Amino acid sequence: MKKNDVLALANDQLIPAFEKERQNLDKIDRWLRWNPEQPKLPRGTDREVKALQKLANTPWLNLVVTTVAQMLYCERIYSGDRSAEDLKAMWKPWQRNNMLVKQIAIHRAALGYGLAYTGVLPGVGGARISGISPRDGLAVYADPAEDEFPMYFIRVTAQPNGRMIRIYDEEQEYFLSVDKGKLEYLEPRPHGAGVTPFVRYANQLDLEGRAPGDVEALIPNAARINKTDYDRLLVQHFNSWKIRTATGLEDPSDEAEAERIKMILRQQDILTGGEGVLFGTLDETSLDPFIHAHDSDVETLAATSQTPTTAFGKLINVSADGLVEARASLYAKRDERQMSFGASHVATLRLAAHIEGRREDAEDFSVHAGWANTESSTMSQAVDALGKAAQMLGVPPRVLWDKIPGIDWETAESWKTYADENPSADDKLAEALARQSQPPE
Repeated sequence: MKKNDVLALANDQLIPAFEKERQNLDKIDRWLRWNPEQPKLPRGTDREVKALQKLANTPWLNLVVTTVAQMLYCERIYSGDRSAEDLKAMWKPWQRNNMLVKQIAIHRAALGYGLAYTGVLPGVGGARISGISPRDGLAVYADPAEDEFPMYFIRVTAQPNGRMIRIYDEEQEYFLSVDKGKLEYLEPRPHGAGVTPFVRYANQLDLEGRAPGDVEALIPNAARINKTDYDRLLVQHFNSWKIRTATGLEDPSDEAEAERIKMILRQQDILTGGEGVLFGTLDETSLDPFIHAHDSDVETLAATSQTPTTAFGKLINVSADGLVEARASLYAKRDERQMSFGASHVATLRLAAHIEGRREDAEDFSVHAGWANTESSTMSQAVDALGKAAQMLGVPPRVLWDKIPGIDWETAESWKTYADENPSADDKLAEALARQSQPPE
């Protein structure tokens, strides 16, 4: 694109679209980053009440995101058409770019905001992969539901005196700056990727290209919980004890004496009075209705977010089968995200292979992402189940090693290598018998 075309595209389309999206994402970010919008208080509210309001805020929606994010760790890729050895080169950019750690932030952003991106550009030693928050970048697609790569991508970086803006298309990276509200074109640089080099991670992409996150729809529910907790704190702070009353003690003609009597009532536990003095109490306000309302709101949040109530601190004394049933909805949500994010991880690695000139890897659509086992089953339970699968179903034990809790794919591969290099006595005997049974050449 020419200079004037880039400036027109930035001014008329990309920057307005980015700022509109950023405004909505900033609201989501406040709830995701435990700084939610506060309910309005009457003018003149004292500091004590404002402090209680802040104390009522709990990062419920961050917990919803964290519960799923901690079940998503991509640790390998596999294919039914190619061996693990054949896929080593395709996996190297993942390791070289420390994606084992970066993926966590990418997953959290996609879960919370609805979208996240990876940028894949040529770098020293191979493709350079970076994670990008949707609050810092925006992709524009010809068909947002179907296209794998965007037409344009805009990245906005805050600077001391303005903003640095980079716009990408299939050929170039265009550098612009905003200083005191004025947009200035700096220079273009070819990136050589052949496509706009960004991959989308969508939380729940629909057929219209919309991708809502797990936070926005739950904000009203989380606001209700915080409001209920705020009301409970007000009652707990001001009305959770009995108030003693006494009438007929004051002498309206002597203000000094009345104040002295009030001071005595505040400082002494035993009250006495003469004729006409009546004593009584005002009962404290019960906290039970507020606690029940809180529990009800939390259960609603758990149901609508597909999060077990145990994740919110509510322990239930149920059987193992009942606990599995309670977590079934969460597992379904996890499986859906693994399917979506796994496809994006593979697209990122195929783009990296394309940049590094490995055509076979770049065009291999048989590759899938392999996820770490985060189930809460014990070692003995897992080994017992895997042992039965090997004995009763004839599944080769070697392919079950990485299914053991705490054993990642690389450890299982090292076991397989060791077993190949150090065969057992039974393996040696079987090999010798096999050789003897073969007819002489």
